[in-house]
Amino acid sequence: MEFQRKQTIEGYLSPKRVLMIYGPRRIGKTTMVKEYLKDKKDSTYEVGDDIRLQNILSSQMRKEILDYIRPIDTLVIDEAQQIKNIGIAAKMMIDEFPEKKIIMTGSSSFELSQQIGEPLTGRQFRMTLLPISLTELKWSNYEKKQYFEEILLYGCYPEILLAKTHKEKEQKLNELISSYLFKDILSLDKIKSPDLLLKITRALAFQIGSEVSLTKLTKDVGENDHKKIARYLDLLEKTFIIKKVSAFSNNPRNEISKKVKYYFYDMGIRNAVIGNYNKLDSRDDTGRLWENFIFMEFYKKYKIKNDYFDSMYFWRNKNGREVDIVIEEGSRIKAFECKWSMQEVVFTDFKKAYPNSTTNVISKDNFTDFLS
Repeated sequence: MEFQRKQTIEGYLSPKRVLMIYGPRRIGKTTMVKEYLKDKKDSTYEVGDDIRLQNILSSQMRKEILDYIRPIDTLVIDEAQQIKNIGIAAKMMIDEFPEKKIIMTGSSSFELSQQIGEPLTGRQFRMTLLPISLTELKWSNYEKKQYFEEILLYGCYPEILLAKTHKEKEQKLNELISSYLFKDILSLDKIKSPDLLLKITRALAFQIGSEVSLTKLTKDVGENDHKKIARYLDLLEKTFIIKKVSAFSNNPRNEISKKVKYYFYDMGIRNAVIGNYNKLDSRDDTGRLWENFIFMEFYKKYKIKNDYFDSMYFWRNKNGREVDIVIEEGSRIKAFECKWSMQEVVFTDFKKAYPNSTTNVISKDNFTDFLS
């Protein structure tokens, strides 16, 4: 399956700004920066776990840091969160040499943003690289409808899309979730309970499309510490495994406002967590898979246009009427119900509350009309 990223490094670079590229491991950050550096003179590619580099950039010694960057026009530091005080070093470099191009990547928004923090306030632009979007696939609309079942089962990580067989896709996904859960996250915040982390992730995988209660989730995984569960949820989100979705409400008296849902950034990761790669016609969660898939495709589509976009919600009033997806786009409100098979949906309550909104049903028969 061929694809081409719509996001480009050139589109995000700007004088006097450090470019921060966030995204999960093996999503293509390293491939992107190395491709960008191919024809760049006086460029340097570094990796954050290099001890020599760590010693220089974490030293806070201005002369040593500026002597390092002086002969370099374009600097890329992969996995920059490994370097202590990297934000201070980056500030020194970009303030002294505003014409230089400095690019940093990180597989955790938690770690990298903590390292960058205050020093680069007003001195950075952000690019978030997510699993491949349908809009980035080099398929005709017919091919998208023909092959999208594979996307629902195996997801859109680049190496998964390029794998030739279902067995190879499953092997790569199983390795990916091991890397996620037992490497990145466990090293972030001194997490000591990998079994609990997996239980939480599995519980969320079975609850996609449903409102999640922290109290119930805590009970379901056999834990009694709400704060601990909340911290694990936060880390899962900051490492791009799950996306928290809030309720849309302009009228708290009649609408739910404090509930949340969680979707997985990638369907392959979700299915790997529960070990279910069964075909869609032989599983009981196809509707929930479809809802998660549509939500994330909309999210990726908007993030490609504007990395700071984060205005997607669900809606439910206190009479129990629901809408799967609500998108706030400036002054416009768009509402969508996700149905695997096309069927009529009544949006009466939502239209009464938001009369100027647009409403649509998205099924497997018309999804390319909205996501192309």
